[in-house]
Amino acid sequence: MTFRNGLSSLLRPEDSVLVMIDHQPYQLANLNSHDPHMVVNNAAGLAKAAKVFGVPVILTSVVEDRGGRIFPQITDVFPGQTVIDRTFINTWEDPKVVDAVKATGRKQLVIAGLWTEICVAMPAIQAAGEGWDVTVITDASGGISVEGHQVAIQRMIAAGINMMTWVALASEWQRDWARAETAGGLVDVVIEHLAGSGIAFLWEQQLLNTPVPDAAS
Repeated sequence: MTFRNGLSSLLRPEDSVLVMIDHQPYQLANLNSHDPHMVVNNAAGLAKAAKVFGVPVILTSVVEDRGGRIFPQITDVFPGQTVIDRTFINTWEDPKVVDAVKATGRKQLVIAGLWTEICVAMPAIQAAGEGWDVTVITDASGGISVEGHQVAIQRMIAAGINMMTWVALASEWQRDWARAETAGGLVDVVIEHLAGSGIAFLWEQQLLNTPVPDAAS
């Protein structure tokens, strides 16, 4: 087994491409591994973070006319972008998606989707076997059951796939707060989608801008 360590193993925005798979109403309706509100929030945060860092994003659905359209919280981040609709359950068997990924020239493949045990695991395992550096964003994904989600993660780890949460990925892409070209945009995403941490940041800004009372008054 090859261990994933060292600076070169960290994800870089210039080398990353994100594929968001089947964030659709039908899949969300039977999502039981997470709070559905959290998955929608995290998927939207992931999409916005990718946009901040200029990471190409491929959106794909499966049988949209039955399963419904990709959540607007995601598609609204990329107005006018075509969603690739598939019949293949395994995204990585659809040449339109694979060709779109290859066209980016990136090799760090980031995947999030519904459901983890099916529509995430299959393409992740296949792509990893073909030599792609694959990372799955676990909290912007979800399964039919807690067991299904967890077993899928174990299966993918055994296949050499990296696991991260969306904010860990965004932080890895940022790497240095001196990178001013993306720092402000990332903070905006944190405020919108990282709940307590976003509120704490706003509170900090409030305190920093609150005049200190005059002790003599």
